[in-house]
Amino acid sequence: MILDDIDIRRLRYFLVVADEKHFTRAADRIGIRQPPLSMQIRQLEEAVGARLFTRHAKGVELTAAGRVFQDTALDIVGRFEDAVTQVRRHAAGQTGRLRLGFAGATYFHPAIPLIIRAYRSAYPDVVLSPEQSNTPALLAGLREGRLDVAFIRPPVLEDGLLSVRACLDEDMVVALPADHPLCDHDKLPLDAVAGENLILFPRDIGPGLYDSIVSACNEAGVSPKLGQEASQIVSIIPLVAAGFGVSIVPRSVASIRNEGAVYRPIAGKSPRAPIAIATRTDDHAKLVTSFVTSAVQTARSNAPGDFAPVLR
Repeated sequence: MILDDIDIRRLRYFLVVADEKHFTRAADRIGIRQPPLSMQIRQLEEAVGARLFTRHAKGVELTAAGRVFQDTALDIVGRFEDAVTQVRRHAAGQTGRLRLGFAGATYFHPAIPLIIRAYRSAYPDVVLSPEQSNTPALLAGLREGRLDVAFIRPPVLEDGLLSVRACLDEDMVVALPADHPLCDHDKLPLDAVAGENLILFPRDIGPGLYDSIVSACNEAGVSPKLGQEASQIVSIIPLVAAGFGVSIVPRSVASIRNEGAVYRPIAGKSPRAPIAIATRTDDHAKLVTSFVTSAVQTARSNAPGDFAPVLR
């Protein structure tokens, strides 16, 4: 008999016998017959090289060696059960670290905090590690395994490596300097920005949103007069406030308050600014799938009107 034969099952049998102080009662509690249980205990005693029980007519009592072994066995079994619980919780997506990416100004959308709060409430032991960047960089992070989930601006080139699921959508608004004559209008058709310097971000950091804005202008008969370029969407508003031009931004960006800038809804057909959730196609970890399911459910349970910031 070697120490490798001392498995968790035998330790559990030993602890039940020590608790019941009787082989027959212990066997009934475990759910096996008494002779096999007695054999397991004898083999355990042979493995440790000491008698663990003193047998007598009314049952058994722990020997001095048995009492020492009981303390260790309780610790080992307890640690093993804790380890199994932790592994099962991790496999169920209840623990671990989830690396989240947010493209551009997606985190300004009022639904995003609701999504995060709902998930954290349901999975309080999961650690969320957020990262903000542009859509192409986030997609690269997913492909390279540096991110688990990303909120991005579609469309995304289909390459079979990524799975993209629609999550949120919002209209766009015109951002104007506070002293601009167009501020007198409650709504603005897109052709109202004809001839204005249009402040946008570099196309390579948000091609989907960039193309949506330019296409909407073209459909309205406006050839955009591209002016000062902002490094990212959130940098547009200070430039607008400084009088460098006007811009067209997702409605949620209107939550950025700047005394020098105002926002106006677009009259007629407004370009859309969808937000999607991207993951790796081959990543079926419960941690990831649980987050995506929770995010989509939270987004669907809130009406679009709930996410409309007050424009001024």
